[in-house]
Amino acid sequence: MRKEKKHTKFWLILIGALIILVPLAWFLIVRLEGKAPEVEINLQSVYLGRSQEISASVSDAGSGLRQIWVALLKDGREIVLHDETFPSAGILKGGTTQDASIQVAVAPPDLGFGDGEATLRMVVRDYSWRNWWKGNRTYVEKSVEIDTRPPDIEVLTNAHNISQGGAGLVIFRTSEPCSRSGVQVGGKFYPGTAGYFQDSSIHMAFFALAHDQGRDTTIQMKAVDLAGNQKKSGLNHYIRRKKFRKDRINISDGFLKKKMPDFSAEFENASDNSPVAKFLMINRKLRQANYQRIVEVCRQPGRELYWQGVFLRLPNAANRARYADHRTYYYKKKEIDRQVHLGIDLASLANSSVPAANNGVVVLAESLGIYGGTVILDHGFGLYSMYSHLSFIGVEPGQKVARGDTLGRTGSTGLAGGDHLHFSMLVNDTFVNPVEWWDNKWIQNNVTSKIDRVKSVLN
Repeated sequence: MRKEKKHTKFWLILIGALIILVPLAWFLIVRLEGKAPEVEINLQSVYLGRSQEISASVSDAGSGLRQIWVALLKDGREIVLHDETFPSAGILKGGTTQDASIQVAVAPPDLGFGDGEATLRMVVRDYSWRNWWKGNRTYVEKSVEIDTRPPDIEVLTNAHNISQGGAGLVIFRTSEPCSRSGVQVGGKFYPGTAGYFQDSSIHMAFFALAHDQGRDTTIQMKAVDLAGNQKKSGLNHYIRRKKFRKDRINISDGFLKKKMPDFSAEFENASDNSPVAKFLMINRKLRQANYQRIVEVCRQPGRELYWQGVFLRLPNAANRARYADHRTYYYKKKEIDRQVHLGIDLASLANSSVPAANNGVVVLAESLGIYGGTVILDHGFGLYSMYSHLSFIGVEPGQKVARGDTLGRTGSTGLAGGDHLHFSMLVNDTFVNPVEWWDNKWIQNNVTSKIDRVKSVLN
């Protein structure tokens, strides 16, 4: 009997101890958790300009966030940029916040800091009882460079004469590495590209004046350094006014009956399936979608100048439509639409071989809506040529071609009314007048002589 009482007493003591110790152990383990907060600082660049925001994301899934502290240190002087304390849920529960994001405004000149090396510091603590109730601590340190001076731009080319719908070339040097530099033409930016010259600070920028940009268009140089400092400067230039033809296009029932079935996939959800409504959908919406595809293809130009000399024209071909013809479309003598023709139509024998106008790399070879079978060549530094309405495509993306190599054959695919080649030239994603690139004298005056002049100065 005595043994049984002792045995019972032992189990009662053990159970009582477990009732006390298990929760206590669990509580201590939780409140004494040792995992430090997770921190991610998002710096767009190691350079700090005159003003910017630094963002950071922090989290602590264990005991919750207690404090976020951020400071900037330079030349032995430290200034606190952000100091935030998060509330506690009580001594037994830890912090109320497990995740937080902050945006810290940093303006070094306002803080009295000059240009040069600095250190960005960040400390995050949690509500753990570790470290004598001070919590787990994560310390992050980033070396940064304060740079508040905008870059200098030195234009190395002289005369920059450009026609409406035409192209030009600027060669320039920046005083420091830049995230963006080039020519601003109205609302359009044409980036410069380094690599042609051994000096990496020298850039070449082909730029364009769209057919609808007049003589009052502002053309200037622009550079943004790695700290976000921006510099704009004037560019010596002269804009030649150019008049473009007006063209009347009559849309017949025969044309609609012949062409609209080729675009049947575009009409699946159309509310109006009349032939004219279908045509307008193709001539407007699909035309715009096709242009966006061209923009996408021309977004990453080659950093090598592939082409050399005058560009080839389709042999033995007559001009039909010209660049920037302002077309008015009529159906049964009623005006239904207006568009601008951004290329030159060249008519030769049906299914004529289409030569590459110059050396380049194929970046598109596919059926492209209103343009039908289309090939686009990248000639480097933002210059492209485009060949459309092809009945046959004989090249594929990534393929290098030489001047005169056959790309395909002419046809009447897309929205073409008859067999011909629609030929376009582009600077970045702006259509320009191909006639300039067929003119050896124009190329010499506006491109090669500028390159040769800069080479001679550098040597």
